[in-house]
Amino acid sequence: MSSYIPLISSGVAGPLGVLHLPRLWQKASLAAVGKLHSDYPALAPGYDTMVLGALGISPEAFGAYINSTKPTYPQCEAWVLEQCGGKLDTAAIEQLNSDIRGYHHKDETRAAILSANGIPDEGKILDAVNLNNLDDWYGFHQEVIGG
Repeated sequence: MSSYIPLISSGVAGPLGVLHLPRLWQKASLAAVGKLHSDYPALAPGYDTMVLGALGISPEAFGAYINSTKPTYPQCEAWVLEQCGGKLDTAAIEQLNSDIRGYHHKDETRAAILSANGIPDEGKILDAVNLNNLDDWYGFHQEVIGG
């Protein structure tokens, strides 16, 4: 059975406007059918818990929903909205999105990701969203294309 590296960026939002939620759905969905690459946790500390916390949804409830229902992304967003009483806290989502965009990895993590990609660490790429994208794309290339 194939496993997949999730390639939806944490910098992507669906129609509800919540950054990282599409990636979280993809990771949890892949895990629900045993196809998530072993280097990627379905629900982890970091962006996953930040998003669910801002939405007021427990990781356990989200995981159980994905595992039992295996929803499409629009179905997942509808469920999220239902869990939030039909309305999102706009200020909380704006703060979450700002926190996601502004998060930086530790220096050693940044250096390792840039080095693996052959990019000099000149202090130009600092945000975790872009560093995680580079890490995902590198992993995809190594696994699928061959490095």
